[in-house]
Amino acid sequence: MRRSFVFAAVIAGLGLASSAASAADTLRFMTGPQGGAWVPLAGSLKAMWEKAIPDVSVQTSPGAGIANVLGVHQGKADIAFGNSISTVDGMQGAEPFKEKTANVCQIASLYPQYFKVVVLADAGINSIADLKGKSVAIQPRGNTAEVATAHILQVFGMNYAALGKANFIPSYSDAVSMMKDGHAQAFTLGTTIPSSAVMDLASARDMKVLPFDDATVGKMRQINPGYAKVSIPANTYPKQTQPVQVVGYAAHLIASCKLPAERVYAMTKTMHANFKDLVLINKAMDATTPKMMAEDIGVPMHPGAARYFKEIGAL
Repeated sequence: MRRSFVFAAVIAGLGLASSAASAADTLRFMTGPQGGAWVPLAGSLKAMWEKAIPDVSVQTSPGAGIANVLGVHQGKADIAFGNSISTVDGMQGAEPFKEKTANVCQIASLYPQYFKVVVLADAGINSIADLKGKSVAIQPRGNTAEVATAHILQVFGMNYAALGKANFIPSYSDAVSMMKDGHAQAFTLGTTIPSSAVMDLASARDMKVLPFDDATVGKMRQINPGYAKVSIPANTYPKQTQPVQVVGYAAHLIASCKLPAERVYAMTKTMHANFKDLVLINKAMDATTPKMMAEDIGVPMHPGAARYFKEIGAL
């Protein structure tokens, strides 16, 4: 009886150990809203990591810039995409974060993000001030673009109450549907260029991206110094014959600082070795160099990523 009990206990213990090991090898990856670049990029990273790193599986879930930082910090995710302005706010415990997000480490910067205010061409909206009284599709709270929307309204002395209706929409695809149907005259988003969501809208309705002059960019930088002046080249979108100046920030990959260094080293090495697969999804990454990936953006580099970038002379 005692030997049987001990044997059963050992088997049960092995089962628990196996389950724990299995759980430890499943990387929880928070991505972004449907219609944005982060979802297909996450799919490509998942495929390359699962192929190259033994006994690793990746479980993806929707996310957003601010929610992703919180998810990693709170242990709800192991890796995630982030936006530099939001991640740095989290490190400092600045609004909208309620505490410092200490358990967030940098893996790599990936490409510039462009914050855009897209409007229907026939809506009579020629500046941010003209959004007053209009229906605007905005990403949910927890999305970096939602915070940027609040910031741009603040620059013009407005808030959400000044809009005709502030629609917090779960995905870029749904926001575009609202625009196509005329239920919204504008929508805001932070993505690479060209954005598939904006191209989708342009295929059905005449639209334009509102420009930010230097004074507006300067005021945005006063709110958050992580904003940078960027320009959308002419002909990025249909009927856009001139460059459009907006604000931008860096999209990057973050991880829990508790993730084993060997695991993050292998992930970083694999990502760099297969970077061309990511460029196929997001052409903006074609200009990204290893030194750009390893640049200091105010977020501590994960030891595993730092080891790889030092090996290749990028850090």
